[in-house]
Amino acid sequence: MNDSSGSKIKLKHAGIIQALVAEFEKHRLPILLKLKDKVDSGKSISDGEIKFLDKVIKDASRTMHMTVSDPELHKFCLHVVHLYREISLKALENEDK
Repeated sequence: MNDSSGSKIKLKHAGIIQALVAEFEKHRLPILLKLKDKVDSGKSISDGEIKFLDKVIKDASRTMHMTVSDPELHKFCLHVVHLYREISLKALENEDK
């Protein structure tokens, strides 16, 4: 692979990542934050909300390979995983009540 094709691939990945981050910030992050508030107040989450969380984590796992080369983006993804984990653990705790 020459430098030109390598640069094109990096630009393509950068564009994909930029679109994914924008989508996440506009649509998914607000829902995740509402779910966090919900479970933090002791409420259970619905089956639909569980499916949403499942979709978020599956989508993240499909794109994680593109974040490894960018430390800032990788750190962002780790924060998202941590948020997902907090929501999931608290939701499980609320179900046990």
